[in-house]
Amino acid sequence: MNASVPELHAASGAAFPFTALVGHASLQRALLLAAIDPGMGGVLISGPRGTAKSTSARALAALLPQAPFVTLPLAASLEQLVGTLNLEDVLRDGAVRLAPGLVARAHGGVLYVDEVNLLPDALVDALLDVAASGVNTVERDGVSRQHAAQFVLVGTMNPEEGELRPQLLDRFGLSVALANPDDAAQRQAIVRARLAFDADPQALLAQHADTQAQLVARLATARAALAALHWSDAVVRHAAQLALAAGVDGIRADLVMLRAARALAALEGRDTVGVDDVDTVAELALAHRRSAHAPPPQQQAPAQTPPNGQGAAASNEAAPDGDWGALPPQPDAMARVKNTGAWPPKKA
Repeated sequence: MNASVPELHAASGAAFPFTALVGHASLQRALLLAAIDPGMGGVLISGPRGTAKSTSARALAALLPQAPFVTLPLAASLEQLVGTLNLEDVLRDGAVRLAPGLVARAHGGVLYVDEVNLLPDALVDALLDVAASGVNTVERDGVSRQHAAQFVLVGTMNPEEGELRPQLLDRFGLSVALANPDDAAQRQAIVRARLAFDADPQALLAQHADTQAQLVARLATARAALAALHWSDAVVRHAAQLALAAGVDGIRADLVMLRAARALAALEGRDTVGVDDVDTVAELALAHRRSAHAPPPQQQAPAQTPPNGQGAAASNEAAPDGDWGALPPQPDAMARVKNTGAWPPKKA
């Protein structure tokens, strides 16, 4: 071999360990709940660049057995997303063939959409339809075909680059807002973990192998147990009260809260869904739906130990946007100002 020609090495396909993420307890919880019940509509992650949005999504895919990780390009067309029917084959051999799209490739895995707020609304709408139903329908010239397309939808956006329309925001099941870490110790922990992974991915994966395996088992058990869990009238009533207090439109928030609470109970190995489960997931379902004039959420109990079991690194997740507690303007009577002597009185 010519010594002047550099040797080529295969790129490492290892994903950063989910349990090694630092400061993302709420995001980890939201992703796990969406993985247990993908029909909730996925997770929308908003935040500035460099806050591990894509890293977290890839880490989730690594927890799902044989799960593909599919990225939707910004320049994708509707046909690339949902697929198309080749009707020309009918003239040749009498068969209609489906050319599958990205949603078919993502079946059983994670479909990641970076900068979802920059996609055309029609594309986002079609994507959210498939994510919620788990079925993709392809139509052309009066002919239609359907196929299963169940995946965890993870959309990310930087609010500085534009917002999603409220109608599309509401279609996402859960949301998490991230902020730049402002604690020096937390930043150091994040940097050390990232440097360790970049230097030797397999070493960091081996270090977290046990906790990763435990989490994989918990996910599989939770998914199998999900259908057997039901909500009591008290739980449904509590979700409705929280949705009303948040001033949301429609009932999608109630449904997502209940499904997320059920997924949380399944993840934690309980056989009943409690009011506390609803409280734990409420802001994940309400943050992006809350009315600007709704009162702020009540102070929650301290966050539970994150899924990695490593304890309390400070979170870099920001409170959801919204002018909480804003009151409408109130009229105030005006009093006539007396002459102070600075100017002579106006002549009649």
